[in-house]
Amino acid sequence: MNFNTKVIHGGQQHEPATGAVNVPVFLTSTFAQKSPGVHSGYEYSRAANPTRQALEDSLASIENGAKGLAFGSGLAAIDCVLKLLNPGDEVVAVDDLYGGSYRMFTKLFQKYQLKFTFVSFDDVSKIADVITNETKLIWLETPTNPLMKLVDIKAVTELVKGKDILVAVDNTFATPYIQRPIDLGTDIVMHSATKYLGGHSDVIAGALIAKNEELGEKLHFIQFASGGILGPHDSYLVLRGIKTLALRMQRHSENGLEVAKYLQNHPAVEKVYYPGLESHPQYDLAAKQMREPGGMVSFTFKSGKKEDAIKFLENLKVFTLAESLGGVESLANHPTLMTHASIPAELRAELGITDDLVRLSVGIEDKEDLIDDLKQAFGSEH
Repeated sequence: MNFNTKVIHGGQQHEPATGAVNVPVFLTSTFAQKSPGVHSGYEYSRAANPTRQALEDSLASIENGAKGLAFGSGLAAIDCVLKLLNPGDEVVAVDDLYGGSYRMFTKLFQKYQLKFTFVSFDDVSKIADVITNETKLIWLETPTNPLMKLVDIKAVTELVKGKDILVAVDNTFATPYIQRPIDLGTDIVMHSATKYLGGHSDVIAGALIAKNEELGEKLHFIQFASGGILGPHDSYLVLRGIKTLALRMQRHSENGLEVAKYLQNHPAVEKVYYPGLESHPQYDLAAKQMREPGGMVSFTFKSGKKEDAIKFLENLKVFTLAESLGGVESLANHPTLMTHASIPAELRAELGITDDLVRLSVGIEDKEDLIDDLKQAFGSEH
């Protein structure tokens, strides 16, 4: 079954009692049993719910994994992965990391004696240099948030092949339409399903997909025991969003490329971060690893001034200044004041997350309207 068919039918079946084409929202906390311990496979909705199960089966299908799990947020999903580890274990993570992930790693789990090492993944040898006998997890984002750096997923998985080290990929920016990490050797895929999977800025959700059943069952036990599940109505919304994922990602990518090209030629712009531009240092890797370049674009100003970035953001009319990304509408963000404020200023500066950096989530509106909005926000005729 090809991807465009999987998003509609993958892992899905018509509801058996009524034949309903769309899975119903099963608003129930518990299920009747014929005899103590004898049930239909559902007993309590924290363990399993038919609506959430339909979503989880869809997630496994579109990521080519063995088991999918749906959580109350992307961070709840990451929390589940980290609970696979024991005190003293080490995590090697990409340095250009979503601020919420960095905050969870350093402010929550570090105090439970997990060690985190952050390193640039642009050269796989840098990862090899920091791996120790205690390393149990490699945490990737690709493209990264907000600098759109890429990680060669296959090279990383081959590096740790045969070692007792899990590789997990935050695939939020790319989605399984653009890249499928499990096919490249990854053990776990994570999504903030709030973003492109839901696609309509109306739900908070997270997802994990495990490569094999054994790992999937370990993650499911943690999900069940910790309780960070996704409710049935939110599960329905994400499942509905997935059905149009392929169509939306095609438009996000088309518009993202047009916006990136416009910005690259604007006299006020210093640098554009977008894997679909030949100027991107990992353009060849993007062409090899990604089906499309996606809808996320970041850029900086030639002036280097924070004030210019803020003025630009305040002038936008079609793009909305807001947190998050991946919805049908275009959003704009100032990372140092918004999504990455939890990362220390000195570390942001070291990574290149400067005060004049703007991140755009390019939506599916008409591309001419988006370009016109950027023009007027710059206050330029270009």
